[in-house]
Amino acid sequence: MASGIFAILDDIAALMDDIAVTSKIATQKTAGILGDDLAVNAEKATGFLSSREIPVLWAITKGSFVNKLIILPIVFLLNYFFPMVITLILILGGVYLAYEGAEKIVEFIFHSGKKAQEVVMEGALPDDAENSEKSKINSAIKTDFILSLEIVIIALATVIEHEHPLITQILSVTVVAIIATVGVYGIVALIVRMDDAGFFLMKKSGNKGFLSAVGQILVKALPVIIKILSVVGTIALILVSGGIFVHNIDYFHHLFPTVPSMVKEFGFGLAIGLLAVGLMAIFKAIFKKKIKEA
Repeated sequence: MASGIFAILDDIAALMDDIAVTSKIATQKTAGILGDDLAVNAEKATGFLSSREIPVLWAITKGSFVNKLIILPIVFLLNYFFPMVITLILILGGVYLAYEGAEKIVEFIFHSGKKAQEVVMEGALPDDAENSEKSKINSAIKTDFILSLEIVIIALATVIEHEHPLITQILSVTVVAIIATVGVYGIVALIVRMDDAGFFLMKKSGNKGFLSAVGQILVKALPVIIKILSVVGTIALILVSGGIFVHNIDYFHHLFPTVPSMVKEFGFGLAIGLLAVGLMAIFKAIFKKKIKEA
Protein backbone atom coordinates (compact mmCIF):
# COMPACT_ATOMS: atom_id res chain seq x y z
CA MET A 1 0.00 0.00 0.00
CA ALA A 2 2.71 2.45 1.07
CA SER A 3 4.88 1.53 -1.92
CA GLY A 4 1.94 2.22 -4.26
CA ILE A 5 1.40 5.67 -2.75
CA PHE A 6 5.10 6.47 -3.06
CA ALA A 7 5.05 5.31 -6.70
CA ILE A 8 2.14 7.65 -7.44
CA LEU A 9 3.92 10.54 -5.70
CA ASP A 10 7.06 9.77 -7.70
CA ASP A 11 5.07 9.86 -10.97
CA ILE A 12 3.47 13.17 -9.95
CA ALA A 13 6.90 14.62 -9.10
CA ALA A 14 8.29 13.48 -12.46
CA LEU A 15 5.28 15.00 -14.26
CA MET A 16 5.69 18.32 -12.42
CA ASP A 17 9.38 18.34 -13.27
CA ASP A 18 8.60 17.76 -16.98
CA ILE A 19 5.99 20.54 -16.88
CA ALA A 20 8.44 22.97 -15.24
CA VAL A 21 11.20 22.25 -17.79
CA THR A 22 8.85 22.30 -20.77
CA SER A 23 7.12 25.50 -19.61
CA LYS A 24 10.50 27.19 -19.26
CA ILE A 25 11.50 26.23 -22.82
CA ALA A 26 8.11 27.28 -24.22
CA THR A 27 8.26 30.62 -22.37
CA GLN A 28 11.71 31.28 -23.85
CA LYS A 29 10.35 30.51 -27.34
CA THR A 30 7.47 32.95 -26.84
CA ALA A 31 9.57 35.68 -25.17
CA GLY A 32 9.51 37.86 -28.27
CA ILE A 33 5.73 37.62 -28.54
CA LEU A 34 5.37 38.33 -24.82
CA GLY A 35 7.46 41.48 -25.31
CA ASP A 36 5.22 42.56 -28.19
CA ASP A 37 2.17 41.71 -26.08
CA LEU A 38 3.48 43.95 -23.29
CA ALA A 39 4.13 46.88 -25.63
CA VAL A 40 0.78 46.59 -27.40
CA ASN A 41 -1.35 46.17 -24.28
CA ALA A 42 0.54 48.75 -22.21
CA GLU A 43 -0.19 51.31 -24.92
CA LYS A 44 -3.86 50.30 -25.02
CA ALA A 45 -4.22 50.38 -21.22
CA THR A 46 -2.98 53.96 -20.89
CA GLY A 47 -4.57 57.32 -21.64
CA PHE A 48 -7.34 57.20 -19.02
CA LEU A 49 -8.04 59.28 -15.92
CA SER A 50 -5.94 58.16 -12.95
CA SER A 51 -9.02 56.90 -11.10
CA ARG A 52 -10.00 54.73 -14.07
CA GLU A 53 -6.61 53.17 -14.90
CA ILE A 54 -6.80 50.17 -12.54
CA PRO A 55 -10.52 49.39 -13.25
CA VAL A 56 -9.81 49.53 -16.99
CA LEU A 57 -6.69 47.38 -16.64
CA TRP A 58 -8.60 44.87 -14.50
CA ALA A 59 -11.35 44.69 -17.15
CA ILE A 60 -8.73 44.00 -19.84
CA THR A 61 -7.01 41.41 -17.60
CA LYS A 62 -10.29 39.57 -17.01
CA GLY A 63 -10.91 39.65 -20.75
CA SER A 64 -7.44 38.19 -21.29
CA PHE A 65 -8.16 35.29 -18.91
CA VAL A 66 -11.45 34.64 -20.73
CA ASN A 67 -9.53 34.66 -24.01
CA LYS A 68 -7.18 31.99 -22.67
CA LEU A 69 -10.13 29.87 -21.46
CA ILE A 70 -11.59 30.01 -24.97
CA ILE A 71 -8.34 29.54 -26.87
CA LEU A 72 -6.73 26.67 -24.96
CA PRO A 73 -9.38 23.92 -25.49
CA ILE A 74 -10.07 25.02 -29.08
CA VAL A 75 -6.36 24.96 -30.01
CA PHE A 76 -5.86 21.49 -28.45
CA LEU A 77 -8.89 20.09 -30.28
CA LEU A 78 -7.99 21.71 -33.60
CA ASN A 79 -4.39 20.55 -33.34
CA TYR A 80 -5.61 16.99 -32.81
CA PHE A 81 -8.31 16.88 -35.49
CA PHE A 82 -7.55 19.71 -37.99
CA PRO A 83 -3.95 20.96 -37.60
CA MET A 84 -4.09 22.98 -40.85
CA VAL A 85 -6.93 25.13 -39.48
CA ILE A 86 -4.57 26.56 -36.84
CA THR A 87 -2.35 28.01 -39.58
CA LEU A 88 -5.36 29.59 -41.28
CA ILE A 89 -6.53 31.12 -37.99
CA LEU A 90 -3.05 32.50 -37.37
CA ILE A 91 -2.96 34.17 -40.79
CA LEU A 92 -6.41 35.73 -40.33
CA GLY A 93 -5.31 36.96 -36.92
CA GLY A 94 -2.21 38.42 -38.55
CA VAL A 95 -4.37 40.39 -40.97
CA TYR A 96 -6.30 41.85 -38.04
CA LEU A 97 -3.09 42.86 -36.22
CA ALA A 98 -1.66 44.36 -39.41
CA TYR A 99 -4.88 46.33 -39.90
CA GLU A 100 -4.72 47.66 -36.32
CA GLY A 101 -1.11 48.79 -36.73
CA ALA A 102 -1.54 50.32 -40.19
CA GLU A 103 -4.72 52.12 -39.12
CA LYS A 104 -2.78 53.83 -36.31
CA ILE A 105 -0.14 55.01 -38.77
CA VAL A 106 -2.76 56.32 -41.20
CA GLU A 107 -4.64 58.05 -38.36
CA PHE A 108 -1.43 59.71 -37.15
CA ILE A 109 -0.38 60.92 -40.62
CA PHE A 110 -3.73 62.08 -41.98
CA HIS A 111 -6.14 62.63 -39.09
CA SER A 112 -4.17 63.53 -35.92
CA GLY A 113 -4.53 67.29 -36.47
CA LYS A 114 -8.19 66.99 -37.32
CA LYS A 115 -8.95 64.87 -34.22
CA ALA A 116 -7.11 67.33 -31.95
CA GLN A 117 -9.12 70.20 -33.43
CA GLU A 118 -12.39 68.30 -32.82
CA VAL A 119 -11.43 67.72 -29.17
CA VAL A 120 -10.72 71.46 -28.67
CA MET A 121 -13.95 72.56 -30.38
CA GLU A 122 -16.34 69.98 -28.94
CA GLY A 123 -14.77 69.09 -25.59
CA ALA A 124 -14.94 65.69 -23.90
CA LEU A 125 -18.43 64.78 -22.77
CA PRO A 126 -18.88 62.14 -20.02
CA ASP A 127 -20.81 59.86 -22.36
CA ASP A 128 -18.04 60.17 -24.95
CA ALA A 129 -15.43 59.32 -22.30
CA GLU A 130 -17.43 56.27 -21.22
CA ASN A 131 -17.90 55.09 -24.81
CA SER A 132 -14.21 55.70 -25.52
CA GLU A 133 -13.25 53.67 -22.45
CA LYS A 134 -15.45 50.73 -23.46
CA SER A 135 -14.19 50.93 -27.04
CA LYS A 136 -10.55 50.89 -25.91
CA ILE A 137 -11.17 47.97 -23.55
CA ASN A 138 -12.88 45.97 -26.33
CA SER A 139 -10.05 46.79 -28.75
CA ALA A 140 -7.42 45.72 -26.19
CA ILE A 141 -9.24 42.42 -25.51
CA LYS A 142 -9.55 41.69 -29.24
CA THR A 143 -5.84 42.37 -29.79
CA ASP A 144 -4.99 40.27 -26.73
CA PHE A 145 -7.02 37.41 -28.22
CA ILE A 146 -4.90 37.37 -31.38
CA LEU A 147 -1.59 37.68 -29.51
CA SER A 148 -2.70 35.05 -26.98
CA LEU A 149 -3.59 32.71 -29.84
CA GLU A 150 -0.09 32.99 -31.26
CA ILE A 151 1.52 32.55 -27.83
CA VAL A 152 -0.52 29.39 -27.18
CA ILE A 153 0.19 27.93 -30.63
CA ILE A 154 3.94 28.62 -30.44
CA ALA A 155 4.08 27.12 -26.94
CA LEU A 156 2.15 24.07 -28.16
CA ALA A 157 4.49 23.65 -31.13
CA THR A 158 7.45 23.74 -28.73
CA VAL A 159 6.14 20.98 -26.44
CA ILE A 160 5.05 18.86 -29.42
CA GLU A 161 8.54 19.22 -30.88
CA HIS A 162 9.99 17.66 -27.71
CA GLU A 163 7.50 14.76 -27.97
CA HIS A 164 6.03 15.10 -24.49
CA PRO A 165 2.88 13.17 -23.45
CA LEU A 166 -0.49 14.84 -24.02
CA ILE A 167 -1.04 15.68 -20.33
CA THR A 168 2.37 17.41 -20.19
CA GLN A 169 1.55 19.35 -23.35
CA ILE A 170 -1.78 20.57 -21.97
CA LEU A 171 -0.44 21.57 -18.55
CA SER A 172 2.74 23.19 -19.93
CA VAL A 173 0.88 25.34 -22.47
CA THR A 174 -1.66 26.29 -19.80
CA VAL A 175 1.16 27.43 -17.48
CA VAL A 176 2.66 29.55 -20.27
CA ALA A 177 -0.75 31.09 -20.98
CA ILE A 178 -1.20 32.03 -17.31
CA ILE A 179 2.32 33.47 -17.11
CA ALA A 180 1.59 35.53 -20.22
CA THR A 181 -1.48 37.17 -18.66
CA VAL A 182 -0.20 37.64 -15.10
CA GLY A 183 3.26 38.78 -16.19
CA VAL A 184 2.21 41.15 -18.95
CA TYR A 185 -0.62 42.87 -17.10
CA GLY A 186 1.32 42.95 -13.84
CA ILE A 187 4.05 44.96 -15.58
CA VAL A 188 1.45 47.15 -17.30
CA ALA A 189 -0.10 47.91 -13.88
CA LEU A 190 3.28 49.04 -12.59
CA ILE A 191 3.76 51.31 -15.60
CA VAL A 192 0.39 53.05 -15.42
CA ARG A 193 0.79 53.71 -11.66
CA MET A 194 4.28 55.20 -11.94
CA ASP A 195 3.04 58.76 -11.45
CA ASP A 196 1.06 57.85 -8.32
CA ALA A 197 4.13 56.16 -6.87
CA GLY A 198 6.16 59.25 -7.71
CA PHE A 199 3.71 61.62 -6.00
CA PHE A 200 3.65 59.32 -2.96
CA LEU A 201 7.46 59.43 -2.66
CA MET A 202 7.50 63.21 -3.06
CA LYS A 203 4.85 63.65 -0.35
CA LYS A 204 6.50 61.11 1.97
CA SER A 205 9.87 62.89 1.76
CA GLY A 206 8.44 66.40 1.99
CA ASN A 207 9.79 67.18 -1.49
CA LYS A 208 13.36 66.83 -0.20
CA GLY A 209 16.19 64.40 -0.63
CA PHE A 210 16.74 61.27 -2.66
CA LEU A 211 13.19 59.89 -2.46
CA SER A 212 11.77 63.18 -3.74
CA ALA A 213 14.18 63.10 -6.69
CA VAL A 214 13.14 59.54 -7.52
CA GLY A 215 9.47 60.56 -7.30
CA GLN A 216 10.01 63.48 -9.69
CA ILE A 217 11.76 61.19 -12.15
CA LEU A 218 8.85 58.71 -12.05
CA VAL A 219 6.27 61.47 -12.60
CA LYS A 220 8.20 63.05 -15.50
CA ALA A 221 9.07 59.67 -17.05
CA LEU A 222 5.48 58.38 -17.32
CA PRO A 223 4.30 60.54 -20.29
CA VAL A 224 7.56 59.80 -22.10
CA ILE A 225 7.14 56.06 -21.53
CA ILE A 226 3.52 56.23 -22.70
CA LYS A 227 4.57 57.95 -25.94
CA ILE A 228 7.34 55.40 -26.44
CA LEU A 229 4.92 52.53 -25.79
CA SER A 230 2.48 54.01 -28.30
CA VAL A 231 5.16 53.90 -30.99
CA VAL A 232 6.55 50.53 -29.86
CA GLY A 233 3.04 49.07 -29.67
CA THR A 234 2.29 50.09 -33.26
CA ILE A 235 5.61 48.68 -34.49
CA ALA A 236 4.95 45.50 -32.49
CA LEU A 237 1.57 45.00 -34.17
CA ILE A 238 3.19 45.30 -37.60
CA LEU A 239 6.12 43.02 -36.70
CA VAL A 240 3.98 40.32 -35.09
CA SER A 241 1.61 40.25 -38.07
CA GLY A 242 4.50 40.24 -40.54
CA GLY A 243 6.12 37.38 -38.63
CA ILE A 244 2.88 35.40 -38.90
CA PHE A 245 2.79 35.92 -42.69
CA VAL A 246 6.47 35.13 -43.25
CA HIS A 247 6.52 31.99 -41.09
CA ASN A 248 3.17 30.56 -42.20
CA ILE A 249 2.95 31.50 -45.90
CA ASP A 250 5.59 29.58 -47.82
CA TYR A 251 5.71 32.06 -50.73
CA PHE A 252 6.44 34.99 -48.40
CA HIS A 253 8.96 32.90 -46.45
CA HIS A 254 11.15 32.35 -49.54
CA LEU A 255 10.61 35.83 -51.01
CA PHE A 256 13.48 38.35 -50.68
CA PRO A 257 15.93 35.87 -49.07
CA THR A 258 18.72 38.48 -48.77
CA VAL A 259 16.58 40.98 -46.84
CA PRO A 260 16.97 40.85 -43.02
CA SER A 261 14.08 38.95 -41.43
CA MET A 262 12.92 41.85 -39.25
CA VAL A 263 12.81 44.25 -42.21
CA LYS A 264 10.95 41.67 -44.30
CA GLU A 265 8.42 40.98 -41.55
CA PHE A 266 7.78 44.69 -41.00
CA GLY A 267 7.41 45.26 -44.75
CA PHE A 268 4.88 42.45 -45.24
CA GLY A 269 2.97 43.46 -42.10
CA LEU A 270 2.76 47.10 -43.17
CA ALA A 271 1.85 46.29 -46.79
CA ILE A 272 -0.95 43.90 -45.88
CA GLY A 273 -2.10 46.24 -43.10
CA LEU A 274 -2.37 49.20 -45.49
CA LEU A 275 -4.22 46.99 -47.99
CA ALA A 276 -6.66 45.96 -45.24
CA VAL A 277 -7.16 49.60 -44.22
CA GLY A 278 -7.85 50.55 -47.85
CA LEU A 279 -10.34 47.73 -48.33
CA MET A 280 -12.08 48.61 -45.06
CA ALA A 281 -12.32 52.28 -46.11
CA ILE A 282 -13.92 51.24 -49.43
CA PHE A 283 -16.34 48.93 -47.63
CA LYS A 284 -17.33 51.69 -45.19
CA ALA A 285 -17.86 54.16 -48.04
CA ILE A 286 -20.09 51.70 -49.92
CA PHE A 287 -22.00 50.88 -46.72
CA LYS A 288 -22.61 54.59 -45.95
CA LYS A 289 -23.72 55.21 -49.53
CA LYS A 290 -26.27 52.40 -49.34
CA ILE A 291 -27.60 53.75 -46.03
CA LYS A 292 -28.07 57.23 -47.55
CA GLU A 293 -29.80 55.79 -50.62
CA ALA A 294 -32.12 53.77 -48.38
